[in-house]
Amino acid sequence: MLRTPYSRFVGWTVLALLCVLAWDASGLDLPVAHLFASPAGFALRDNPFLVHVMHEGAKSLSWLVVICLFLAIAKPVGFLRRLDLGDRAQLALSIVASVLVVTLIKHHSRTSCPWDLNAFGGVAHYASHWSWGLLDGGPGRCFPAGHASAGFAFLSGYFVLTRRAPSVAGWWLTGSGAAGLVLGLAQQLRGAHYTSHTLWTAWLCWTTGLLIECVCQWWRSRANQLALDASSPQTPL
Repeated sequence: MLRTPYSRFVGWTVLALLCVLAWDASGLDLPVAHLFASPAGFALRDNPFLVHVMHEGAKSLSWLVVICLFLAIAKPVGFLRRLDLGDRAQLALSIVASVLVVTLIKHHSRTSCPWDLNAFGGVAHYASHWSWGLLDGGPGRCFPAGHASAGFAFLSGYFVLTRRAPSVAGWWLTGSGAAGLVLGLAQQLRGAHYTSHTLWTAWLCWTTGLLIECVCQWWRSRANQLALDASSPQTPL
């Protein structure tokens, strides 16, 4: 049976977590936001390209790809033919699961967006997303970066592809990461998110995919063992 090198993935995950925590500890979120804004607000907040192409268009394209992946569960094309039915289902479902994890956290977040800060013409005062229970005076629901998950959610597909289509996995990982970073940066330019919001979204999507991979591999291993036990001849008493 093909096995995922879990120790390597766990090492990457822990290292990435430490990097994200280091960024949080640096306190650079607000200084970076000041690079794109003035007391009057974010000049690019309503930029047509960022709004209609990088936000609305990218989101629609992302969901179109997800729909195609679900259709490919029954009728695979291209490199997806290298995956069995269960792997194709895992690929599609893990992407949706990653989006849902980010969305659920975002829904319960009390952290407001940069464009809501009084320093940029809003009403909220700055508060770290680690300040649980603290109201910043704004609408909240801004952490982590939901739009960046339109790219980062596809990171979860790497775990399936690295087992079944390793020649594709590297390109998939690079493309997913680049898409998430570009979409996250586009929203930062508009004042919709801090840098940490984008970084946490990347980590959450990656970790969600890894957890799903571990569960699926454990389930398949268990099912194979049960099938092997059932097919083994029984020793008479």
